[in-house]
Amino acid sequence: MQAIVRRAATFFGVVLDVRSRVIVIVAALALLLTYFLPLWSLTLYSNQFPEGLVLKIHGHKLEGDKSPSRDDLKEINALNHYIGMRALREEDFTEFRWIPFVIGGLILLGFRVAVMGRMDQLVDLLVLFVYFGGFSLWSFYRKLYLYGHELDPTAAVTVPPFMPPLFGHQTLANFEVYSYPEPGSFVMIFSMLMLGLALVLALRAARKEVME
Repeated sequence: MQAIVRRAATFFGVVLDVRSRVIVIVAALALLLTYFLPLWSLTLYSNQFPEGLVLKIHGHKLEGDKSPSRDDLKEINALNHYIGMRALREEDFTEFRWIPFVIGGLILLGFRVAVMGRMDQLVDLLVLFVYFGGFSLWSFYRKLYLYGHELDPTAAVTVPPFMPPLFGHQTLANFEVYSYPEPGSFVMIFSMLMLGLALVLALRAARKEVME
């Protein structure tokens, strides 16, 4: 037992090498892109809209594709009203209030890890990152569920409660709905993988110290 505790203490006390610190900085800086790139998108196709209605979800706002004659977000909300679904309004998404702050916190913690250079801080950052990603997906799933199940029974068209797709394709009434991650999500995955790589490289560099 004492040997396990000693090895754990040694592991968490490992000082990160230069390569790992640089990788952590790259991971932190990459997260800045998530303030400008969409994280997820839903696209709806039907006979009325063969070119598709596109809704893009950012970390701080909703955005529909726009053309001189059409705003996709307004069109989607009009369809939602027709079947009794609540309008998609940014003020109803509490996630838009905390996601930007959490990402900013992760960036600052990344710089702290690069400067302080300890394994325990890197592990804490990686665990927080994984938790944030998992919680965000759950929150998105829950929001989709509520929008698809809390329908107005007095709507012009009555449809049974439904679950919009979190990922992939689903047929809903006369619409084909596609839901996929956008570049912002891939940036977050990239940053998470970079943190994992930094951890592995630091562990390899200190292998003898940890194994003693």
